[in-house]
Amino acid sequence: MQHKTDHVSAENRSAIMRAVKSRNVRSTEKALRAAMVGEGICGWRMYSKNLPGVPDFVFAKKKLAIFVDGCFWHGCPKCYRRPHSNTRYWDAKVLGNIARDLSVNKAYRIAGWRVLRIWEHKLAKSPANCVRRIQRELTAKTV
Repeated sequence: MQHKTDHVSAENRSAIMRAVKSRNVRSTEKALRAAMVGEGICGWRMYSKNLPGVPDFVFAKKKLAIFVDGCFWHGCPKCYRRPHSNTRYWDAKVLGNIARDLSVNKAYRIAGWRVLRIWEHKLAKSPANCVRRIQRELTAKTV
């Protein structure tokens, strides 16, 4: 169903959305990577595809997985704004992402890992605070 304010047909909108390609390193991950490098944090890898949920950064020796969550895609309680068109689709999409995030977190906990999730808006506001959170996690004693 086409929303009144959309100026293209549903078929054209679908084709447009399919044409949008993901880039390997998005600006949020680049910002966190730069902040970590700037603080001398090392021992991480990016995008470990063999781990659940494909974390953005992995500290394998410390068993710490870091995800940088986009406020729109992961339903940030502070920033998320529900689209006015195709609400059923977007509600299902975002709620599905939230459910998957919870499931991924649980899988890591069961495997003895820790998960750190950083909201996009927190990273944009203060990369230094995000790096301090990572440093705390890296120095925390694990059970």
